[in-house]
Amino acid sequence: MAGKITRTKPFSLPRSNVKRTLTSLLSLSLLTAFSSVQAAELAPAMASWLAAQTNIHSWSADFIQTRRLKSLTQPLTATGHVWFAAPNRFRWELGRPAQTIAVREARELLIIYPLLKRVERLPLTGEMPGPWRDALALLEAGFPRSRVDLEGRYEILSQTVTNEMGQLVLQPKSASARRMIPRIEIDVNTKDHSLRGTEIQFADGSSLRNDFERAQFNPTIDNQLFAPTIPPDYKIVEPLKKS
Repeated sequence: MAGKITRTKPFSLPRSNVKRTLTSLLSLSLLTAFSSVQAAELAPAMASWLAAQTNIHSWSADFIQTRRLKSLTQPLTATGHVWFAAPNRFRWELGRPAQTIAVREARELLIIYPLLKRVERLPLTGEMPGPWRDALALLEAGFPRSRVDLEGRYEILSQTVTNEMGQLVLQPKSASARRMIPRIEIDVNTKDHSLRGTEIQFADGSSLRNDFERAQFNPTIDNQLFAPTIPPDYKIVEPLKKS
């Protein structure tokens, strides 16, 4: 785990700020998208960890999310739980009880705000502006089955292995993605091949970190988790839809 948590308070994302919503959710994509680096470029311990990911068909874990903003002297923190099922389904619940729920379906990403009775629907297909296309492309990646579909997405800025802990620092190759997210950090246990933490640094100097614990590998996950029923009194909006 990363340091002492100075403020524990569940927080939800602003209703109208789609960019903040997407960039926060990109932290989840790091469960998967980091696997696009080429194993040939990695240290042996890190390459072994990457190769082990092909054995993961489902995954779940508790997490502590820490967001640091320049405008705040203390970080914002929240707890939650995440579920993943190959090749690219996930459910992300932030807060207890959940204040924000993100569910990746076949053709769209649903962001549900139970307290607001609001759902944001974001397409994962079709033509989109460059920065949004690159951001959503990160959400598309699954635990690696083949590097052919994923390699070429990141540059490795640095890698370190100390005892049983490994760290990768990556940079998106896409210029438009890099303008939003110039730096990505991945922390792993090279002995049991578990993901320990992810951190995104944004262009405005803010950062978003997830520290994972009590992870389960290949658990049985109810498919209904990835197909939530939206109550009839919820408002559904499409923030990226052209007017």
